[in-house]
Amino acid sequence: MRFLTLIVKNCLRNRRRSFLTIFSLSISLCLLGVMAALYYALFFGAPPTAQARRAVTRHKVSIVFPMPIYYREQIRKVRGVEEVAIWQWYGGAYRDSRDQRNFFPRLAVEADRLFKIYLDYQIPDEQKQAFIRDPAGCILGRSLADRFNFKVGDKILIKGDIFPFDLDLTVRGIYSSEESNEDTLWFNFKYLENALRNSSRLAAGTFTILATDAADIPRISKEVDELFANAPAPTRTESEYSFGLSFLSFLGNIKVILMSICGAVTFTILLISANTMAMSVRERVREVGVLKTLGFQSSTIMGMILAESAIIALIGGVVGLSIAQVLCIGIRQGPAIVDQTKTLTIQPPVLLALLGLSMIIGISSAIVPAWNASRTNIIDALRFTD
Repeated sequence: MRFLTLIVKNCLRNRRRSFLTIFSLSISLCLLGVMAALYYALFFGAPPTAQARRAVTRHKVSIVFPMPIYYREQIRKVRGVEEVAIWQWYGGAYRDSRDQRNFFPRLAVEADRLFKIYLDYQIPDEQKQAFIRDPAGCILGRSLADRFNFKVGDKILIKGDIFPFDLDLTVRGIYSSEESNEDTLWFNFKYLENALRNSSRLAAGTFTILATDAADIPRISKEVDELFANAPAPTRTESEYSFGLSFLSFLGNIKVILMSICGAVTFTILLISANTMAMSVRERVREVGVLKTLGFQSSTIMGMILAESAIIALIGGVVGLSIAQVLCIGIRQGPAIVDQTKTLTIQPPVLLALLGLSMIIGISSAIVPAWNASRTNIIDALRFTD
């Protein structure tokens, strides 16, 4: 701390280079911060409060295989199950199917059970009752409604692709939720029942389970799967949190992808910082000789150079992580890829780890230049003319 003023002045002696270095570090740390926040949210974060009591039962082989509707009543008998609802993926195409901006989930659900399970859905009671009463009714998330400017009473036509009929729906309500995806269209399961009456295609895609206690989810999952272990359609039951993450597996190994990006960014930061410190120390070789002449020890000189690099890296880290936190807020307001992005933020453990990493990178990048400078004898340092 005795030489803090001198260290700070050395950081500012070439302000353009210091600014560009901090800017480069902040951009890199910003990307690293968002990736680390996403990784933490996906694999270490706790599920939202409303989601913690929910589990999903699907076909053991793949979600594309249906299950008999009568499974619902058998699942309901499992101890700890408060409510069960069927939902089925409809698919279909809205407007131009080639435009990905027109894509959103379209799911058939038992309307009278939906709000008993998704307790976090906020919707006016009259809209809720209208949806339950209308076999051709649907409800939309607030985000989806804003995206397409849908309003209560609007007609929505969706062309069938998986099922051999089109959907002609009437918007009966718009729900909002702080913890769940708001980009989903739910329509009344009675529509499927009427369209597929006496057809073998009338089946359940998944069963959503509401448990009386979140702690019962592992036991309920095990008992439900044992119940249908020898059935023609065996099941796999998992928490809704894990079920949501399973969709990401279609993109590949998300852990490896995120860690690879983080590793590449960290290596880039190290190269940037090392290059800057090498240039900075090379310009001050004669200055090191003067400091030694004045009685500065080699360890002191080395410590000053390392501290200078650490300060620059820390400033870059603080700026970059501040920008990353703002980006996380923006991601939370956008469409939810998975429910975890609705609460995406840089948690304190991640923040401290990344700030520590930025300092470690700063110190590591300056070790070799600092060591070489501190080992240079006075005569060679004063003769240096480069």
